[in-house]
Amino acid sequence: MTSQTITAAGTWKLGDRTVHRIGFGAMRLAQSGEALVKDAVPRDRGQAVDVLRRAVDLGVNHIDTAAFYFSPLRSANELINRALAPYPEDLVIATKVGPGRDPSGEWTPHARPEQLRGQVEENLRQLGRDHLDVVNLRIVGADSIAERFGVLAELRQAGLVRHLGLSNVRPHHLAEALAIAPVVCVQNMYGLGVQPGQDAFLRSCGEQGIAFVPFYSIAGGGREAGASGEDSAEVREIASAHRASTAQVRLAWTLQRGPHVLAIPGTGDPEHLAANVAAGALRLSTAELALLDALHSREGARAHEARGPQRSAGGGGAPGGAG
Repeated sequence: MTSQTITAAGTWKLGDRTVHRIGFGAMRLAQSGEALVKDAVPRDRGQAVDVLRRAVDLGVNHIDTAAFYFSPLRSANELINRALAPYPEDLVIATKVGPGRDPSGEWTPHARPEQLRGQVEENLRQLGRDHLDVVNLRIVGADSIAERFGVLAELRQAGLVRHLGLSNVRPHHLAEALAIAPVVCVQNMYGLGVQPGQDAFLRSCGEQGIAFVPFYSIAGGGREAGASGEDSAEVREIASAHRASTAQVRLAWTLQRGPHVLAIPGTGDPEHLAANVAAGALRLSTAELALLDALHSREGARAHEARGPQRSAGGGGAPGGAG
């Protein structure tokens, strides 16, 4: 595989930065096994560094990370710094603030407005940057985000942040944020059979020129633990027809939801990385898309019933709200 493979999925602009639509999520980088747990097993440092460098070699120029992506001995941000600094000119690193974890790995209350600058500065220190390309405000719940987003808007004006985004939000949060400062992306839990209630929001983002960045698009309900490996007959049959994996079919379907959809699959495995990038070249037929769309609605409805309306209305992610 060459770096040209990634161009098949096209590009999108995050503000004034152009990124390939297949990116890399760093959540799984710091550990082997389940992410965002206090007793995680640290990943081999050399493997993590090699995966990051291989991602860039394959053309990935959009990396999603956070200061709270860490395990004992390993920090995703510091691994990115070690592997990629001095950073390629076209590389866009997006991070998120709001959730936090103490040194033991326990989740702490989400940051208050006056704590957000400290979180931004911690990301700057770990990444070795003098500014952050994109900072997403990650939230839980339906309350107003105006005060917190306003703090980030001030940091953008001060030059510490280049562009702003939102994570785990609802349409009214986006409207509230846009009244304060430009928003370049919305990052929500979404994938095949995962939260079809997000479909209209995804389309609305595209109409406004805002990137929609789904997390857990492969893992789905497995979330931090990763994909369960239990795929429907429809997904398996389509994968077989294309000589692809079911994960690649899930990524391809997600990308074909709109040209503004940016995938950020994460892995610490070089082979999985190459397969994820290759999924950008997988084109599903109209009939296959219709079959998967029906599955999306059906599985989403089943999951909604299992969770209950109050859970389904929220976003998703780890106990700290950190998908």
